Amino acid sequence: MGKYYDIFHNMQAVLWDVKVNSAGMGRPATKPRSPQGRHLASLREAAGLTQQQLASRLGVDQSTVALWERGDTVPRSDLLPVMAKTLHVTIEQVLGVAKIKPKRPAAGRLQAVLEAAAKLPRRQQQKIAEMAEGFIALHQKSHPAVNGHAKAA
Repeated sequence: MGKYYDIFHNMQAVLWDVKVNSAGMGRPATKPRSPQGRHLASLREAAGLTQQQLASRLGVDQSTVALWERGDTVPRSDLLPVMAKTLHVTIEQVLGVAKIKPKRPAAGRLQAVLEAAAKLPRRQQQKIAEMAEGFIALHQKSHPAVNGHAKAA
């Protein structure tokens, strides 16, 4: 049976003009995704992960992630915390019951500086982060009321 499956798989690849055994390439979907499936796929894509990468981090097969994204099944409850952490969202957001709030970027000049710093080599980024953390800690010590920590009289 394996020989015939391989022949069929190769013929399918030629018909669909895809590479055989290419990473992350499954067969094309034959039915549209459900709203929940589209939601899970968008969370995965927003996290920059392939189905295979998400599956590896959750300890499941890639085909299981594909089933979730088609809406045929839902993730087991014991996988939700790990999935949420992996996708950088809350469990409620994975389930689609909470709106995903876009992160508000820093405004103006600070944003431009942070974006420029993000393009520097990692060692220089670490030095900038250390300087900023030191400055913030010094500021918090000298201005406790600004940080919500009023001094006791």
